[in-house]
Parts: sequence; C-alpha cells; structure tokens
Amino acid sequence: MSPIKPSAHLAEVRYEIRGALTRRARDLEAAGTPIIKLNIGNPARYGFTVPTHLREAIAAHLHESEAYGHEQGLEEAREAIAVQQRARGAQHVQVERIFIGNGVSELIDLSLRALLQPGDEVLLPSPDYPLWSAATILNGGVPRYYRCLAENRHMPDPEEMEALITPRTRALVLVNPNNPTGAVYPRALLEEIVEIAARHRLLLLCDEIYDEILYDGTPFQPLAEVAGNTPCLSFGGLSKVHRACGYRVGWLSLSGDPARTHEYRDALQLLAALRLCANVTAQWAVIPALQDAPTINALTAAGGRLHAARQAILDGVASSRYLDLVTPGGALYAFPRVRSDRIADFNDNDFALRLLEEESVLIVPGTSFNVPNSRHMRLTLLPQPTQLREVFVRMERVLERMAAQESPRAALAAG
Repeated sequence: MSPIKPSAHLAEVRYEIRGALTRRARDLEAAGTPIIKLNIGNPARYGFTVPTHLREAIAAHLHESEAYGHEQGLEEAREAIAVQQRARGAQHVQVERIFIGNGVSELIDLSLRALLQPGDEVLLPSPDYPLWSAATILNGGVPRYYRCLAENRHMPDPEEMEALITPRTRALVLVNPNNPTGAVYPRALLEEIVEIAARHRLLLLCDEIYDEILYDGTPFQPLAEVAGNTPCLSFGGLSKVHRACGYRVGWLSLSGDPARTHEYRDALQLLAALRLCANVTAQWAVIPALQDAPTINALTAAGGRLHAARQAILDGVASSRYLDLVTPGGALYAFPRVRSDRIADFNDNDFALRLLEEESVLIVPGTSFNVPNSRHMRLTLLPQPTQLREVFVRMERVLERMAAQESPRAALAAG
C-alpha cells in the first residue's frame, strides 16, 4: 500500500526549537547523559512558578468553567485586556475587538488565516520567531524578510522594509521585545515603521508577549499607541511575564480605525467560533494578572534571577575569544555570534550538534530563526546563572577545537 503523503505546505515549514537537535538530546538523555538545555523559553521547566494569586483565581472559578465559553473569551477577561490596551494609548479598543486564544500561537495562525489570499506577502523580521513564518506559509502566504543585523543592534532598517513592499504585501510583523535577539525597539523607530504601514495600507501585527520583561531601565513602547488609527493587532498573554506557559492563554487586541477593520474583525470572530472557544478555566487568571501588582520586576531588576542570568551570559561572552553579543534589552534570550576573524568557516548547525554530542549542551542555531548563513545561536536566560557559566566553559572548549581544526586547513590553503 502506498504511504500517506503529508501536505505539500509542510515542505517549507521548520520549527527547530523542538526539532532534530531536541530529538537527539532526548535520545542522549534516555541513554543516561544529562543535558543542559538552553533551547526553550518555558519558565516552569527551569523552576519558575506561576504567581499564587493567579492559581487562586482559577481555583475559585472552577465551578464556572465547565461549559463552552464565548468564542472571543470571557467578557470579564476581555474587559481587563481592553482597559490595559486603552491605558497604553491604543485607539478604538473595546471588548468586541479583543480575542483570547489558546496561547498567542493560535492567534497568530487565526490572524493570518483571516487576512491572506494565496500568494499574499507578509513582511517578517530575520531573525524571526519561526511560528510567524510557518503560519504565513500554511495560510498560503509568502514570507518576505527584513534584516535585523547585529551591526545595527538587531534593529530593522525602515528603508529596507519599504523596499521589500510589493502590490501583494498585506501585513508587517514586529516582535518587540524581540525573540530571539532581546532587542527592544525605540519609539522613533516604531514611528517610522508605522508611517510605512500607513503609506502602503498594511496591517501591523506586533508580538508583544515579552512586554514587561525588560532590563536596566530599557523602556517598552507599545506599537498600538504609535499606530493610532492605522490598523494594528497587538498580541500578549500569560506565558512569559506571568510564567504560565501551560495555561495556554494569549490575547490579541485590534486597534485603529473601525471602518477599515470591521470586516476583518468579523472574520476573526468566525474563525474563533469554529474552534468553539479557548481554555475557559485558565482565562480566570487574566484579571488578576493585569490588575494586581506585577511580579516580573523582582526577577528582571538588579539582584533578580533573570538579571543575574543575563549578566552571566554577558560575562561569558566577554571572556570568550570567539563570541560577541549585542546586549539584550528585554525578553528571555541572548543571540551571541561567533566571530569570523576567529573561525572563518563556521556552520551554526554543525556547531550546535557538536556542542550537544561533545559537551551535552542543547542550544538553537541561528538559522532556525530564518537567518541565512548564520553565525548566531539563541540561548535562553532561564537556567540558573551558575549553570550558564558552566555552559560557556563547555562552549569555549568546542570553539577551541573547531579553531584548531581550521588552522591546518588554512595553512594548507595558504601553501
């Protein structure tokens, strides 16, 4: 009998954060090798816990969580999100323009499915969070990548963005604070990007899931305030700031001119209704998460665990002969790079595999984030600082071996 063939759409889809390297790490663990994992942004796997008052809110409302809910989410939760968005300067945000989903991941897919015709183009950052590329492709779209180079502190170039726009371009995506680079975009840059979107009548989509994870006084500027009447989707959720990944609660807020977005809003509602509703139980955590005092600051401020982990990475890069890094201003990641003047012939996938096989450390290579010919790797800030310091010792050993192997080849080439 002939095998069942998967969809041709999947041929271009990658998600290496949980890909081949992760599967190999599981095999090594099953054989008894302990692995240091720096591949995922999953706080509970590193000992972080959900704030107690969020758990208590869920427990208090279990008896109200047994039926399907409204397709857009609990009205009380959506009202809390709308209040937050209006306080941030978003225009025309009401309860009916808020959608709660099973994580931001589901809402990214729904937002692009409601927008795209086959062949439509979406401007995406490179590096990107790879779900954005996957959702674009799976919904018939074509990713067009604008670069966020280390030489420009991982900030996009608005002129390069605009040069990529064609008659088929429908949307422009930002991830701010950025995964994987940790860049946090200043207001002046966002103003330039909004002007481009307004000029070309593009829908803005801004993944702001790390909005409160900031270091050393770095300010966060919500895109919706800058966008004003320009249609904008802002994505947020409980996963990162509130360390509640397993709750699967994300939301999107549709701001901007209602006259331009009412049909799109109705399309989002249709798609939300087709999946019936998001997880009702966990939505009760949204209200205390947004209305009570924030809990992330103690972790990101000087002396906090995330701040100390970030410092361990900065110190590790500074002591390395082979690495450089743009200091992350926010989010849960760093995106160091192997210097070309130290190792000229470098393949990030080969390096990641060697680091796993030789030193039992799992990272994600930069090419996994749609960066061609990448010399980068993504490291999560979630492990204990002591463990991160050990990672750099092991990483340096692999890089030393790679450099030593390259030297004879370079000598032969010169001869």
